[in-house]
Amino acid sequence: MTGAPESVPGAKVVAVLGPTGTGKSAFAVRVALAFGGEVISCDSMAVYRGLDIGTDKPSLRERRGVPHHLLDVAEPGSWFSAGEFRARALEAVAAIRGRGRMPVVVGGTGLYARALFQGLVDAPPRQESIRARLRARLERRGAAGLHRLLRRLDPEAARRVPPRDTLRVIRALEVRLAGGRSLSSLIGASPFGSRGLTCVLRICLTAPRPLLYNRIEARVDTMLARGLVEEVRGLLEEGRLAGPVAKAIGYGEVAAHLRGEISLSEAASRVKRRSRNLAKRQLTWFRKERDLNWYDIEREAWESHAMELIRRWWETPGCQPGDQHPEPAPQLRP
Repeated sequence: MTGAPESVPGAKVVAVLGPTGTGKSAFAVRVALAFGGEVISCDSMAVYRGLDIGTDKPSLRERRGVPHHLLDVAEPGSWFSAGEFRARALEAVAAIRGRGRMPVVVGGTGLYARALFQGLVDAPPRQESIRARLRARLERRGAAGLHRLLRRLDPEAARRVPPRDTLRVIRALEVRLAGGRSLSSLIGASPFGSRGLTCVLRICLTAPRPLLYNRIEARVDTMLARGLVEEVRGLLEEGRLAGPVAKAIGYGEVAAHLRGEISLSEAASRVKRRSRNLAKRQLTWFRKERDLNWYDIEREAWESHAMELIRRWWETPGCQPGDQHPEPAPQLRP
């Protein structure tokens, strides 16, 4: 990576965040068209090539001529980290601002957004040999056994990370075994590590639970009608449904159907349930973030109000957007 991205921490950036099913991608395109911008995807699965239907990746027609960045930059089966996303996104911000245009970050992966806007803790990179040993231990002793090891090596991380979240358990153990210091101590010493972007207007879209869940379920039905089963079949036949994408929402369930383990209707039900749960987790994450301007997409004229806030902020010198949108963070209960 070049050194140029670190020279733009104060570059103005608009972020369109929020849970799945709120129409973030379409709104980001409208923002880019209105203000001369380019879109940077902030989605941990849309980075992978071949995952188009299941990630609801915007088509060329839906992009309406707006350049999009951080789509299709990794091969399925590989591991694309928040750190790699941050480095590439900073390069995209630098390039877009260098062209005198507006960077519009859009997505629902909260960790990626936090990595870009606040920075990352300075932790050791991936160590495949250590990970292989930890995965072997997971196979032998199960998630509970792996979590017991984490409790011995990093008790604070073990309190934060549940045993079933094996990806985060393995990462915490990897950091401890590779560098000699626990991930908790690294976070305590430098919560956000390297510097993030400092001039970001955050727009967060939301919706009442019935509307949001109806939109999510309708979208799953549309994905299946568009050919999600065929997309997953192709990835399986090519041996590309591996790594993080193997358990991605939609892909793991359809793969189970293709292996004859569950019916297609059961796969669809599971995808809908996992998508609803994802929306709840995303809202929980974003409710904890600061300086978000919330917009309920069911409310009349929400889009014109959001566009006006963006316009005022973009045209005003400095980094403060002025009057913040007063709507409080919503509560989405089970």
